[in-house]
Amino acid sequence: MTVGFVILSIVFLVLVGIGIWAWRSEKAVSFFTGTKAPEVTDVRKYNRSVAVLWFGYAVLFELLGLPLLFLKQNSAGFLGSILGVPVISIALMIVYHRILRKYEKKK
Repeated sequence: MTVGFVILSIVFLVLVGIGIWAWRSEKAVSFFTGTKAPEVTDVRKYNRSVAVLWFGYAVLFELLGLPLLFLKQNSAGFLGSILGVPVISIALMIVYHRILRKYEKKK
């Protein structure tokens, strides 16, 4: 199952790359693909918050992949990893909406 962990590690690196891009961006970053970036009150703080969110998600994603290194194939222990990814993905969206509510310009 080392191959599965390597694939998750590549995804981890992509997520960290998104976080670095958000951290360094001069303009407000868009969180969802294909959407326009929101108008925010403080671009720097907003981008840093979004970047930290991506870094945290990447770390949790990688931690969920660690059982792939130690469990035998077809083990019931994989359920934690399989069910954990949707849970942290939903949490990612909830936290983003809280960040957006904090920094979005009021109309």
